[in-house]
Amino acid sequence: MRIRYKKWARPELEASKFYEDEPEKWKGKWKEHFKNPDLPFMIELGCGKGQFISKLALENQNVNYLAIDLIDAMLGLAKRNIEQSYKEANIEPENVLITRFDIERINLILDKVDNVERIYINFCNPWPRGKHHKKRLTHTRQLEKYKEFLKDNAEIYFKTDDDDLFNSSLIYFEEAGFEIIKKTYDLHQEPIFEKNIETEHEKMFSEQGIKIKALIARI
Repeated sequence: MRIRYKKWARPELEASKFYEDEPEKWKGKWKEHFKNPDLPFMIELGCGKGQFISKLALENQNVNYLAIDLIDAMLGLAKRNIEQSYKEANIEPENVLITRFDIERINLILDKVDNVERIYINFCNPWPRGKHHKKRLTHTRQLEKYKEFLKDNAEIYFKTDDDDLFNSSLIYFEEAGFEIIKKTYDLHQEPIFEKNIETEHEKMFSEQGIKIKALIARI
């Protein structure tokens, strides 16, 4: 998704208590970054405007979350959405962090000591051209990187509107040694999550009559 430059985003992020500007420094130490370091640790890759992570983290105060994106404008909106959600609930956002980083280089900020229990990937760029497939967040090359910091029996929750990306991802997960424990080609008719938090893209695609594909993979 393209988004216009927002000059306020960088100053607001730098002033935020739950934005981390130097994620490399926390590799292997992310749990220490949270008020309660003993909680399970999960991440969202490509958090966009933060509608998903703001709801997920608020509803699950017994889990610590890290949301990652590369675009300041996106993260600025995510920061505001998180603040708004927690303000309405009269709770401080102490179980969620956001950071700016290139997910293709994610192993520079996470390792096995971080003990990540789950990854959320929602409506990532499908990179339809063959020469760009390796940029997909579910490509085998990326999945191998995630395995380096996921704990045993960790899961990846993946949603997309794109048929080719979904079908290719089924192959990618198998190639990387993941087990697909649940999958659906129509999430809204065949729920596979305990609770589905609908994202902005999900609502838009559903209104267009596009079925949402989803899976849960385990390593």
